[in-house]
Amino acid sequence: MKARGLLVLLMAVCLSMLLTGCFKGEQSLKEIDPPKNAKAVDGAKDTKKTDKTSEEKNTKEGSGEAVKDTTARQLYLLDSNKMVVPQTLDLPVPDSGEVAKQALEYLVKGGPVTSILPNGFQAVLPEGTEILGLKAEGDTMIVDVSKEFKDYEASDEVKILEAMTNTLTQFDKVKKVKLWINGYPQEKMPVNGTPIGNGYSAANGINLMETEAVDLMDSKAVTMYFPAEHNKTRYYVPVTSHIEVSEDDNIYQKVVNSLVKGPDYRTNALQVFNTGTSLVDPPSLDDGVLSLTFNQKILEDKEKGVISDEVIETIVRTMAAQKGVKAVDLKVEKTDHLVNEQGEEYNEPVSLDKYTKSKKL
Repeated sequence: MKARGLLVLLMAVCLSMLLTGCFKGEQSLKEIDPPKNAKAVDGAKDTKKTDKTSEEKNTKEGSGEAVKDTTARQLYLLDSNKMVVPQTLDLPVPDSGEVAKQALEYLVKGGPVTSILPNGFQAVLPEGTEILGLKAEGDTMIVDVSKEFKDYEASDEVKILEAMTNTLTQFDKVKKVKLWINGYPQEKMPVNGTPIGNGYSAANGINLMETEAVDLMDSKAVTMYFPAEHNKTRYYVPVTSHIEVSEDDNIYQKVVNSLVKGPDYRTNALQVFNTGTSLVDPPSLDDGVLSLTFNQKILEDKEKGVISDEVIETIVRTMAAQKGVKAVDLKVEKTDHLVNEQGEEYNEPVSLDKYTKSKKL
């Protein structure tokens, strides 16, 4: 009887050891998750790993919402003065790879741009507009939009064209834009009848400022860039105006002279040039590099040779918009070392790429 009891006891012990070994092996492969809403015992250490997993790294903290890679994209929006201006925003990289289509979608009022609009800016395309498709034909981009596109005020028609065109022509090889609505080519805009049958290009101008004093027959349309400010944020306003130019005139000198005079009051842009600033030699263009030599009035600090960052950017943005200019070599008379506000020396020509780069489709 005692032997039988001892045998039963030994069998129970063996079975217990066998089961313990099985569970121990399985548990070593994967830690058991605690129940939801369970609270840690005071003084106990959390045995979970503190390193974020790849899935956690790709989500917003605590939201569970996936975070996509982003890329900087230049969009043309309306500022608080209803001027069409470029703003560089971080957009999610589209899964489809259709970056040009995405750029236009971010111009739609009430669309995805709403949550990232800089203060004081607004989208320009009518709310509800869908970008049905884009098609490249040579240097022309055909944009097909939905019928909601027609719902805009006549006063906004040219602004819409300017915003779409300048947003798309930042991409390599795109020079003109043509419009389709629901698959039908448009010869003119639907509200105010602006002709667009041959395409619309950046050469048509942006934020056009006409003046009665200029004879349009003996003038040239020139786009200049002036800084503006909203809530202590600086940005640049492109403004197209006509300047009188004869066959014998140095067009670059004419543009610089007009730029130094400052912006039209209607733009609400800022004058950044000191009174008396002028060129001391005619500008010269050599292999895409435009040489400009100013008097010392352009300087912020004559003794140290300091020139304002905004003066440099205003000049480079404006002159790079002129035909044949790829970079600007700026000099100041009687100044051997020209430096920016951070004390960095200007020792080579400055190109537009310093401030904005064209994108590839």
